Amino acid sequence: MRQRALTIGQAALQKKATDVVILEVEPLTSVADYFIFCSGSSERQVKAIADGIAQELVRCFSFRATIEGGSSATWILLDYGDIVVHVFRNDIRAFYGIEKMWRDAEEIPQSEFDSLPTGSLPKRTITPPVVAHHAR
Repeated sequence: MRQRALTIGQAALQKKATDVVILEVEPLTSVADYFIFCSGSSERQVKAIADGIAQELVRCFSFRATIEGGSSATWILLDYGDIVVHVFRNDIRAFYGIEKMWRDAEEIPQSEFDSLPTGSLPKRTITPPVVAHHAR
């Protein structure tokens, strides 16, 4: 699960997200294990960041998110069950200040995810089952 959170952080940085914060909230709430916050300077960039994260999680882990807020693209929420990602336009993030509510959570240092090699996780492949052929 931590690897997925780090992959999300890396994917956000690859799309030029700013102020990427990964908080381990599992000891504080049963809602999720990680909350991730990041920002973009425009609605177009917010959408690109959210799309980039979603694509990377499908590519690496075959995980799909429930997505909210995609129509306005000022605040997009990607819910992976155990990881909740908030992608904000800069001014909206500053206005709500949601991550401040979780100041008791442990923050994962950005050095843990910005140093991952690009595309560090191989694409998950599904091996088809072996079908026995019977001789007639």
